[in-house]
Amino acid sequence: MVRSAAELVGEAKAKVQGLSPEEVASELERGDVVLVDLREGPELEADGRIAGSVHVPRGMLEFRADPTSPYHDEALDPSRRVILHCASGGRSALAAATLRDMGYEDVAHLDGGITRWSEEGRPVEPV
Repeated sequence: MVRSAAELVGEAKAKVQGLSPEEVASELERGDVVLVDLREGPELEADGRIAGSVHVPRGMLEFRADPTSPYHDEALDPSRRVILHCASGGRSALAAATLRDMGYEDVAHLDGGITRWSEEGRPVEPV
């Protein structure tokens, strides 16, 4: 059976916690959370980034998240709260579901991505 990207995103969103920009901002203020920006480099350059976010392009996430990988990023720790975001929420929902499959227990994504974040007047910084 062939499933569309939209179906996969819908299934992922049903499995993971989606957060509003307000909820993400609140968690960032409290601290002890890592915010992962999954967008590609040109997207960051064009639209800026959320302060404090860690850039991990979606295509490298599994390698950066795997503590046994030579590409592991120390910011990604299965015991920490991880919030992912992309441009609009599709890639981040898929990525959050993947991290859960990898053993990350406290994972969420920014529903609507940086687009919604910006539309709500939240700050972004240039890259």
